[in-house]
Amino acid sequence: MVGLVRAVPIRWRILSIAALNSLVVLILASMIWSGARVLSSAWDDVRQVRESDKVLALLESETSRLQNLIHRYINQPSPDLFAEILLLREAVLGTLTNRASTDPMLSGSVAELERVTERFLNGFGDLRALQGKIKDTYENQVQGPARDIAGLYSIIEGATGRRDAAIWPPLGRSREAFTAMLVAANSYYLSLSKQAAEDARRNTETIERTVPVMIEFADNDLQKMALQRLKARVAALRDGLQTLSDQLASRSDLLRNAIDASQASTIGAIDALSVKMRQREQKAQETFDRTLTGISRKVLWIAVIFIGVIMIVGTLIALSIRLPLQQILAAMHAITSGDYGRRVAGTEARDEVGAMARAVEVFRENAIDKRRAEDDLRASKEKAESALLELNAAQQNLIDAERLAALGGLVAGVAHEVNNPIGISLTVASSFSRKTTMFEADLKGDAPLRRSQLDEFVRSSRDAAQQLVANLQRAAELIQSFKQVAVDRSHAERRQFNLHEATDQIVASLKPVLKRAPIELAIDVPDGLVIDGYPGAYGQILTNLFLNAANHAFADGRAGRIAITARPRGDDVEIVFADNGAGMTPDVQRQAFDPFFTTRRNEGGTGLGLHIVYNLVTQQLGGRMMLESRLGQGTTFRIIMPRTATGGPTDADTPIDGNVKWPTRTISSS
Repeated sequence: MVGLVRAVPIRWRILSIAALNSLVVLILASMIWSGARVLSSAWDDVRQVRESDKVLALLESETSRLQNLIHRYINQPSPDLFAEILLLREAVLGTLTNRASTDPMLSGSVAELERVTERFLNGFGDLRALQGKIKDTYENQVQGPARDIAGLYSIIEGATGRRDAAIWPPLGRSREAFTAMLVAANSYYLSLSKQAAEDARRNTETIERTVPVMIEFADNDLQKMALQRLKARVAALRDGLQTLSDQLASRSDLLRNAIDASQASTIGAIDALSVKMRQREQKAQETFDRTLTGISRKVLWIAVIFIGVIMIVGTLIALSIRLPLQQILAAMHAITSGDYGRRVAGTEARDEVGAMARAVEVFRENAIDKRRAEDDLRASKEKAESALLELNAAQQNLIDAERLAALGGLVAGVAHEVNNPIGISLTVASSFSRKTTMFEADLKGDAPLRRSQLDEFVRSSRDAAQQLVANLQRAAELIQSFKQVAVDRSHAERRQFNLHEATDQIVASLKPVLKRAPIELAIDVPDGLVIDGYPGAYGQILTNLFLNAANHAFADGRAGRIAITARPRGDDVEIVFADNGAGMTPDVQRQAFDPFFTTRRNEGGTGLGLHIVYNLVTQQLGGRMMLESRLGQGTTFRIIMPRTATGGPTDADTPIDGNVKWPTRTISSS
């Protein structure tokens, strides 16, 4: 099977897997799309049912609230309540017209809802009309006669002159019954209390019974006329209370039948529609669940079948690629381990792996040729390394020679300087010895020794001693400075040293060089600036910079000025060596610190002076060095080094692994 599969190119094998995957995706997508349509339809039904439920819930809430407002309005009529009832009435009608009529679930039942709701709303109109009649009856047929009766009581009381008249007792009972009747009538009108209605009727009857009694006890025509009028108004009051009672009963019946019953019918219709909505929602949900379960089962079966097919095909394709690759890998391992005699298997195959096998075979043949070339190259490399070691040794010898040459020039200059005070001291000592011999001869002679001779001897002895002390002290200072500088140069010893004192000693050893040219020297190094480092390296840096300036900046005896300044900068020290000599061109600046670069090679220059300076500053002292120069305007070397040297005790230019450290480019201005 693997052999048959290998007859197909690898790209077609991979494409077959992709084609199978695409087929699975297409089948699953078609199934999902078909099921999605059913699910979408079922979900639309569920969503529509829920929207219809919201409309029904809104109608139920609005009608219930409208019922409560109507009851409140009947008990306590007010313009605000009436306005709110009208607004809510329009909201109910708007819900029915705009939402329920356009809802596909409710459109078939809107007529019934509208009929029940319209009856409910029309009942409020009838109820409001009846409420107006009740109000008129109460004000005109109850309150009107009551006001007349109250006035008549006042007339009767005014027409009765004596307080002990026989009419007073029945008049008082009648007046009390009238007051109780008013309270009961108002309570009945406001609360529809049956007890209040009964009290009003009973008190009215009491008033009617007292009127004939008061007529019998009347003693003047005004009383009789008022009592006759009172009798008529009490009868009118009784009729008004009866009419009010009948109207309030009609209002209760209308409120119960037209409002409450209609609202109950509306709620019943809404509940019936809700039951239908629940049934439809349940049916849609069952359809949704059934469709989803069917799709899941089909997708699972198709996925299992195609996964099996893909695994089988993928295994065959993987074996058709993996086995030949393992053979190629084994051949590659053999080649990398140096076993070039093992040939690569599968070079006769026509697929891509066969092409790889043929390429590895070519690689094996090339490796054989490369090994032969490497053997020849190794022999040439050994010869080149031997020549490089000899070249490194010669380079190191040149650097050491440069140092010794600088130290030799220093020794010659110091010897010249020491020769002057020593020669003067020798002359003074010879003259003093001669004068001492002459004084001894005068002392031993026969002639008496004069005081003037003794004074002259003492004066000359003092002068000689002063000259000897001064010249020998000068020679001792030169020798001591040279000794310290020479010791520091010859030993890479790390110690703490005063920068001011070390600078003075180095400058003292270089004064012979300065005397050969009219060079003015200015030193500004603060006292007390202590460095923990290598004084020998510092001395060699200043010496090389002095000699470089004397040979290049002030060549041919040119006069000039050299300034050395030092300033503390936190944990660092900045040393500036500046001259106003010839300066450098930009090309010279770029190569100034390169080893063996010199502008005076024909005059014996080696080109190692600034190279040594740069390596000492950057490696042994752990600092950095910058060069600034302009042609004809002088040169400035700026050295920034830590107060505690971070480099090692070895020389900056000591070879490592046979190679000299070459400096990195410094910052310089043109």
